[in-house]
Amino acid sequence: MNFQISNKIAGIKPSAIREILKLSADPNIIAFSAGNPAPQAFPVEEIRRWSAEILEQEPVLALQYSVSEGYPPLREALEEFLQKRYGIAKEGNQIIVTTGAEQGLDLICKVLCNEGDQVLCESPSFVGALNTFRSYNAKLVGVEMEADGVNTEHMERLLQTNPRIKFMYLIPNFQNPTGITMSLEKRKKVLELSAKYNVPVVEDNPYGDLRFAGEDVPSIKALDTTGSVIYCGSFSKVLSPGMRVGYLCAPQKLTPSLAVAKQCTDVHTAMLPQLICHRFLTQLDFESHIARCRSIYGEKYHLMARCIGEEFSQKVQVTTPQGGLFLWCTLPKGQDVMAFAQKALAQGVAIVPGNAFLVDEKESTTSFRLNYATPSQQDIQTGIAVLGRLTKEM
Repeated sequence: MNFQISNKIAGIKPSAIREILKLSADPNIIAFSAGNPAPQAFPVEEIRRWSAEILEQEPVLALQYSVSEGYPPLREALEEFLQKRYGIAKEGNQIIVTTGAEQGLDLICKVLCNEGDQVLCESPSFVGALNTFRSYNAKLVGVEMEADGVNTEHMERLLQTNPRIKFMYLIPNFQNPTGITMSLEKRKKVLELSAKYNVPVVEDNPYGDLRFAGEDVPSIKALDTTGSVIYCGSFSKVLSPGMRVGYLCAPQKLTPSLAVAKQCTDVHTAMLPQLICHRFLTQLDFESHIARCRSIYGEKYHLMARCIGEEFSQKVQVTTPQGGLFLWCTLPKGQDVMAFAQKALAQGVAIVPGNAFLVDEKESTTSFRLNYATPSQQDIQTGIAVLGRLTKEM
């Protein structure tokens, strides 16, 4: 049998990160390439206890079908959490629980985009989101990044010249892959442009709770007074990525369509993880848990930053994230980042070349992403020493 692959999928390349992860699964490889959170941050004992309680006390609820929008008590807890922690109003918004945050992005694109429509994205940006949008034959339009977030002048030019942009996809906190945080001034400007050109904003905030330096910046959704922002959140970085529980906080007029789109995808998110996430929000000391997570990430980041300062060539530019999982390194112009990554892998260190994150896959780059959350402290020291030698050789 010859299977003819659809145009939507045939044109999408396998995720470079996933391909590298196949190699970095080798225990002898130091993996700076993963997007994983620190395993030390998982509340394993609590999850074990909650799972046993749920299957003992509420087995039918955990194992039966449920509503597409999500477990109602979890949605209520999320409303309270978003209002208390981020200042996101309950009024005018509605929560939909998704199977991971990436499904939320899939549902948004499914609901808002027709083939050939455009999505404005930061460039570089999260490869999972970019490929999700590509799978709907959406054309990606990349806006330049600066040290404090998107170049809003460039953003306005793109909005003026691309009338089929259906939404703007942004990661304002500790952006993947650069680690950059968007300034308050630029968040306000993004909302101004959204209103001016009637283009909604999708705010993806999986890393927002993982700040280990600097001051919190209000979310774009909290600043929104016109119902133009769809907020995408996740339990993956604060609880466990294996739970596959995310959520959308969207204007109420949009949520019926999002619910229908979800019904066509998976009916509803698995109930046992939803029930665990509900207990996480209502029974755990969230502030103490997050403080512990921040301590873990801050310690690992500062170790990696110190090692980079000692080992890397001074010609390599490196971002200074205030939270999250990643930092972004840029080799001097003219260097071959793919060759650099291959040499690193040959010496037992896996990194992700920056090409994987570009909106225009044909564009050249000398950048690469490092994850400081997953490796051990010893691996950080050893791996950065290897990369440092390579930067000086190149």
